[in-house]
Amino acid sequence: MAERGAVLFDLDGTLVDSAADLLHAANVLRARRGLEALAMGRFRPFVSRGARAMLGASLPGFAPEDESTLAEFLNVYAAAVAAHSCLFPGVAALLDAIETRGLRWGIVTNKAEGLARPLCEALGLLPRCAVLIGGDSLPQRKPHPMPLLEACRRIDAAPAASLYLGDDPRDIEAAHAAGLRGIAVDWGYFDPAHPPAAWGAQRVISAPLHVLDEPLLRERAV
Repeated sequence: MAERGAVLFDLDGTLVDSAADLLHAANVLRARRGLEALAMGRFRPFVSRGARAMLGASLPGFAPEDESTLAEFLNVYAAAVAAHSCLFPGVAALLDAIETRGLRWGIVTNKAEGLARPLCEALGLLPRCAVLIGGDSLPQRKPHPMPLLEACRRIDAAPAASLYLGDDPRDIEAAHAAGLRGIAVDWGYFDPAHPPAAWGAQRVISAPLHVLDEPLLRERAV
C-alpha cells in the first residue's frame, strides 16, 4: 500500500495575503513616534521574515531584543488580524481540489498560534485544515524540521509522501530537513534580490493550481 501523503502550507505569503494588516500595525507604531506612514513596497519583502524583521524595516533604531516594542506591535496587529487579509487568488480553488481528492491539508507557520488561529478562523480555514502548527506551538520552529514532522505525525501522513509549500527560504530548508517535497511559491513576500529559484526547492510554482500536477494530487484526480 502506498504511503499516505498530505499537503502542508506556510500561512502568510503562501495561503493568505496578510501584508495590509501587518503594515497597518507597523504604521500605527510609526504614527505614535511621529513618523510618516511606510509604503507597502518597502514593507512587503519583510513580511515572511517575522515580526522583528518587519519592525526593523519599519522603525529606525529598532533592536531585536526590544520586547516592549515587539509586544506593542503584536497587540496592535491582534486587534485587527483579519481586517484586510484574504486568500491569494487561486488558493480557494486549490483547497477545494485537495479535499475533492480525499487528501488532508494543514498549516505550519512561524506566526504565533494565538495570531494564526483567529486569522484562519476569520478566513474560513480553521474548520477545514487537518492540523495547524504555530511558531510557538513547539520547542522549535522553522527552519527546524520539528514543526513539519509533528504536523505529519498528527495527521498520520508520511513526510516522504507529502508536500510543503512556502514563500521563504526557511520553508524550503525545513521541508528538506523533514523529508517533504519543498515547493516554493513566487506570489509571496520574498526579497526580489533572493528569488525562489535560488532557494534549492524541488520546484517553483507561479500559481496555486499548478501544484495539482504533482503526483500526490494527480493520482487522486477525479
